[in-house]
Parts: sequence; structure tokens; C-alpha cells
Amino acid sequence: MSVTGSVAGDPPVTPTPEAVESGGWRRHALAAGFLAPAAIFLGVWIVYPTLTTIWRSFFDESGDEFVGLQNYQTLFTSDVILTAIKNNAIWVLVVPALVTSVGLVFAVLTERIPWSVAFKTAVFMPMAISAFAAGITWRIVYLQEPDRGALNAGIAVVKDSFSSGGVLADARPSSDALEGTSQGTIRLAEPVGRGDIALLGLTAIGSSEVPDDAEQAVRPEALQGGIRGVVWRDFKPGGGTAGEVEPDELGLPGVTVKLRTSGGGAVGSTMTATDGTFSFDEVESGEYSVAIGSESFSQSFGGVTWLGEKLVTPAILISYLWIWAGFAMVVIAAGLAAIPRDVLEAARTDGGTEWQVFRRVTVPLLAPVLTVVFITMLINVLKVFDIVIAIAPGSVQDDATVLALQMWRTAFGGSNDFGVGSAIAVFIFLLVVPILALNIRRFRREL
Repeated sequence: MSVTGSVAGDPPVTPTPEAVESGGWRRHALAAGFLAPAAIFLGVWIVYPTLTTIWRSFFDESGDEFVGLQNYQTLFTSDVILTAIKNNAIWVLVVPALVTSVGLVFAVLTERIPWSVAFKTAVFMPMAISAFAAGITWRIVYLQEPDRGALNAGIAVVKDSFSSGGVLADARPSSDALEGTSQGTIRLAEPVGRGDIALLGLTAIGSSEVPDDAEQAVRPEALQGGIRGVVWRDFKPGGGTAGEVEPDELGLPGVTVKLRTSGGGAVGSTMTATDGTFSFDEVESGEYSVAIGSESFSQSFGGVTWLGEKLVTPAILISYLWIWAGFAMVVIAAGLAAIPRDVLEAARTDGGTEWQVFRRVTVPLLAPVLTVVFITMLINVLKVFDIVIAIAPGSVQDDATVLALQMWRTAFGGSNDFGVGSAIAVFIFLLVVPILALNIRRFRREL
């Protein structure tokens, strides 16, 4: 016997309300069990300190007396804290846009060079070290002395290739026979004439400052119809007589000596020999002034004060850019790799130049990635601390200070004013909240 037709399946089992309630409770309990450790740590390390800091900001420095909004009033009346707010405003306006722009340029360029891997590695390398260590490195780079600071040493090399300092940068007259002038020269106090010998003894010249080719100073013989003289280091170990050329006293070569008339007119100029002697031949009768030219006393390059009160903030900004440019480049390069190449090729085929393709196609397609980098840098600069304290010397920390550093200095740097320090921390928190809200909104829009 055959059976025709279809066999129906068993009807679905409908769970009872008690089972549904029991299963839902178990799911919630399981989720709560997984979230509990994170929630506990979040409450202990984030929520509790935040609420305590807000509450503490309404009390005085000792925490005993309630002062209301007085600590917040101090934020806008203290000169140092106002400087910190101003500096943070500069950081917010300059650093995020600059880091994003430099990272974008690096990411685009690395697509077109054969050694892009080495370049990316070199640019990203600063991210491998702490900001404090990077700050110490840049502190050495910015030292003012050219023999210690790398940046000023490089500037000195370029500057000295065009003009170097004089051979007698710190020299002084050794006797009353010489006198200084308003033009920065040293001259004989008394005029000389034909056949006279000009003795120009100098002191305050260190042994290391004497030229290597200097020889024993020599008092020259008189020259009929001319003027001779000698410029020498008027210093003899063990003592000597000022104004007299003696043994063991070295001549000063390469010194510019100028001859002028009694009225100040220029007659001639010459350079001293290795023994310090010089000569003006065939001069006319009359009285003349012999002087060492001011160029011989010009100071060598002493270095730019990068860590002075005027340049310290820009100097720190440059070092911060050096650290974070690699981060921006890597993130933007990842976004650039995800752009469909046919879109770029289509734009080029339609006659677009590289600049037009970059501006109208590449940048708009990278807008989400650029926004991530920009917002990340906004949050970072509002809490920047370590690189500022590492680079800025103590003498200019008031000029380079930012809010996070000023919070630490106020609360833990000796003042021990935890009320104002807490108020600064709350102020930083209020500045970060809108940026975080913007970031969360962006995440939700993307989802």
C-alpha cells in the first residue's frame, strides 16, 4: 500500500514565558559577568577620580575650606595660567592641522618613490621612543652653544663659509698707549709719522685663541719713508713689561691694520704677518693714526637662543611635529591604499592635472581618515605635557607652559595647591568633552 502526499514537520515549540524570562536573565547575567571587571576598573580609575577632582576643585589648597568658584576665577586672573591657556590655544590652532598636512604630503609622496619603505621607517621611528626621550634629544639639538647644539652648529658652518669671526674677538689693549674707539677699533693714542714704529700690544687673548701659525713677535726696524709696526700678544709667562716686545710673546697673524690721516681719511690697509709685523710703504709726510680694524674684533657666531622666551614654544612645536608626523603618514597612507585606483586614473584621463586630482579627488576621498588624524591630534595637544617639561629649561617654563604642565606644577611641583590644580584638570576635561562628543557622533554616522 502506498501513501501519497507530503509529510508535515513537527510544529515549532513555543517557549513558555517562564523559560523566556529565565533565558533573558541568564544572558544579562553572562554579559554582566564579562563586563564586571572592566566596569570595576573603569569606576576605580576613571569615574571615582573624575568625580573627586571635580569636588576637590571647589575647596582651598588644603582641602579644608569650601571656596566655591574661586579656583576657577584664578584660572583667568593668574598670569602664568593665562600664558598656559594662550599656549594651548596656539597648539590647538597649529599642531593638528600641521601634523595632518605633513602626514598627507608624506603619504602621497611615498607612493611615488622607490625607497618608500626606508623613508616611512625613518619618519615613523620617533614614535618608537617616548616623548620625554624625544624631548631630551631635541633639548640637545636646541642648545645655544654651536659646539654643543646640533642646530646652531649647522648654522655656524653655513655662516662661517661666508664670514667668520675676527681673530681678536675678546682682545683688549695691554697699555695706555692704545685706546678703543666708537667704531669698534683699537688705535694708538698718539699719532705716528714716517719712520715711526707702531707697537700694538694686546691682552685678554687665551692660548687657544692664538692662531696656529703664530711665531715669536718681532719689533721691526724703522722704515725710511714708511711706517712699520707689530701686533702681538703682550703676555709673557712669569711676568713682563707691558708695551714692550719680549721673548716668548707671540705675534698675531691675520690682523687687519688700517692707516688713516689725522683728519680720519683712509690711507691704506694691510694684514699682519706670522710674527705680527706689518708695513705701510711710501707714505707722505704728516701725522697718521694706526688702528686695528673692527673686523678683527668681530664676534664669531654665538648661536640662536632657540630655548629663549620668544622661540621656545615654536621650537617645541617643531619637535612635536617630528614625533607625530610618522603616525599621521602611516594612517593616511593606509587610507590612501584603500582608494580605488580606477577613480584616480579616470580623473587623469579626463585631463586633470596631478594637483587637481590631489585636491578634488584624493583629499575628498581621504576626508574620513584625515578627520581621524585631526581629532586624535586635537585630543593629544590638549594634554601635552612630557615634551614641554623635557625641552623647556626651568628659566622659561613659565613662557612655554601648557595647561597639563601647569596643572602638575600647581598641584605637585612645589606649590601643593590642589584646589587650583583640580580646577585646571576640570578645565582641561571640559575642553576635551566637545571633541569626544564630535568623535562619538562621527563613529555613529559611519556605522
